Amino acid sequence: MQEVKLGTLTNRKIGYGIVQPGNSVTNGVPVIKVNNILSGLRNVHDLDTTSIENDRKYSRTKLVGGELIVSVVGTIGKTAIVPQDFAGCNLVRATALIDIPDSLLTRWVKYYIDSPKGQHYISKNLNTTVQPTLNVKSLVEMPIPLYPTDYMMVATSTLATLDDKIAVNKKICENLEAQAQALFKHWFVDFAPFKDGKFVESELGLIPEGWRVVSLDEMTSKFGTGLNPRQNFKLGEGDNYYVTIKNMGNNRVYLDDRCDKVTDEAIEKINKRSKLQKGDLLFSGIGTIGRVAMITETPTNWNTSESVFNMHPAEGYSTEFLYVLLLSDAFQQYVKIHAQGGVQQGIRMASLKQYLMPVPDHNTLKTFDDIIVPIISQIREKDKENDYLATLRDTLLPKLMSGQIKV
Repeated sequence: MQEVKLGTLTNRKIGYGIVQPGNSVTNGVPVIKVNNILSGLRNVHDLDTTSIENDRKYSRTKLVGGELIVSVVGTIGKTAIVPQDFAGCNLVRATALIDIPDSLLTRWVKYYIDSPKGQHYISKNLNTTVQPTLNVKSLVEMPIPLYPTDYMMVATSTLATLDDKIAVNKKICENLEAQAQALFKHWFVDFAPFKDGKFVESELGLIPEGWRVVSLDEMTSKFGTGLNPRQNFKLGEGDNYYVTIKNMGNNRVYLDDRCDKVTDEAIEKINKRSKLQKGDLLFSGIGTIGRVAMITETPTNWNTSESVFNMHPAEGYSTEFLYVLLLSDAFQQYVKIHAQGGVQQGIRMASLKQYLMPVPDHNTLKTFDDIIVPIISQIREKDKENDYLATLRDTLLPKLMSGQIKV
């Protein structure tokens, strides 16, 4: 094994992207931000854009595909290899370009940065004067261990196989989510299965005869929020997870090191206000509004902040039905319209409860559930499989990066 500085492996100088990309512009150049790295680089159309002038000023970080990028501001130390179809994009200041011409070394360095040793180096070299930042100089001087090519090839292939399977599962979940939303619109917006029947007037316009207009409040037996610290408890003490909006993503909750921790006493205080249960739905109501998650297991050592609403379906309504309802375009648009606030937008519980939609009788709803529940179940199973694969990858990662496993 030999050790080299990261800066000696790169084609272009390691550097960060556009300092002030501005608001998205029509026909602009797509730019990769930290949140895009976190959510996965799946579609160029998911990216914000910057002006052509900005892009030209920062041609040093113009992407051709295959480069390694790493977040250096905010959530620091997250990595991604740029897909080939992202060629022509650029980066923002919070991300840095590591352009290594050898694709094997690119993968090796990515996994080394992801490993505990790589993350320890990053945390030890953070500049915390104003906002935590990783300086380019620290990346340039980062020590990278190199092993024989055959070893690095098998090690990175092993890890990449797990990552590829996780990516495939995520794509399957996205397709299943799209199917669920298409079915919801087909039934409850377009009324396609009922178009040959009689329609009657309602406060929402024409709806199938026998349907009625129902509020979200009527569809839920419980509607509450968690509790903020203030004078109630302190964050950072205890072994229980304290979930905020930042811990919600991809329509699920992540109980991991991204969560703050609180004591047993704090969890009891939150539970007295609003105890979570299996089958609850979570909905983010302040700041980043509209995130949804389904609780599929009985919560034992976690609860949420006051910015996360929790609700439970009333009799006759399934968790899966409410899940696709909360994610539907119609509901998300309603939330955007009714959100209030200046710097930080929020929506009131009363406004959510007042949401109206046409609903059929419970037998017809049961027919819809018979279609939608298996789809949501498949998504949950893929999520569980990905959790297992990620754990396996994270277990192998430090051992492979340090040469402890013979491959």
